[in-house]
Amino acid sequence: MKNRLKALRLERGWSQGDLAALLNVSRQTVNAIENERYDPSLPLAFVIARVFALPIEEIFAE
Repeated sequence: MKNRLKALRLERGWSQGDLAALLNVSRQTVNAIENERYDPSLPLAFVIARVFALPIEEIFAE
């Protein structure tokens, strides 16, 4: 699944570790999502959307 997670994270000046802490996941999970090796669960996608204050559709695309 395509996503804008890395760009959004960098816009805010956050490290992968910073974002991982906000999402309550490991830094490796953030890395895998950013590199499109892992699709987050729907509950995690909702948490990501809340953290960035964006609709899920603006972060993830098919």
